[in-house]
Amino acid sequence: MSAPRRNWSSERIELLQRCFHAGLSCSQIAREIGVTRNAVIGKMNRLGLSRPRDVLDRQLEQRRDARLARPTIARLPRPKRPHLNFFAQHETLREAFPEPNPPAEHIPIHNGRGCTLLELGQGKCRWPISTPGAADFCFCGNEPVEGLPYCPGHARIAYRGTGRHRRSA
Repeated sequence: MSAPRRNWSSERIELLQRCFHAGLSCSQIAREIGVTRNAVIGKMNRLGLSRPRDVLDRQLEQRRDARLARPTIARLPRPKRPHLNFFAQHETLREAFPEPNPPAEHIPIHNGRGCTLLELGQGKCRWPISTPGAADFCFCGNEPVEGLPYCPGHARIAYRGTGRHRRSA
């Protein structure tokens, strides 16, 4: 990227004034002269050049009309996923693990399905295996409990009870 010229020669000032009186915007003038928009604005202020309010309003209206006339790109709707709140997650866990709850260490975690971040999808357990950045880093990838991001074994670890209900390991 080349550095812009820092001095304003009389030719450049004359070009700025011609472009200004032609009705070009500061961005267009900057591209024409080869300086930044802020340099054009600063020089216009120092020269005392300003546009009448009615001209500014007309330009704003033209930009607004051009934006409305532009065809809009149809966006595909994202699939709606219900976001469970804290209580709904606990209810889901209670349904998945009816009483009496075995300790988290006794729920099997089925290995052998590891997946990379690119392979990780909606229907895969998002529990990280190993340390991020390590050569063997992956995610669990087993089928998750409905409404939760983890498989039954990892959900048990992630959503442990608190206080007196929590069992020590």
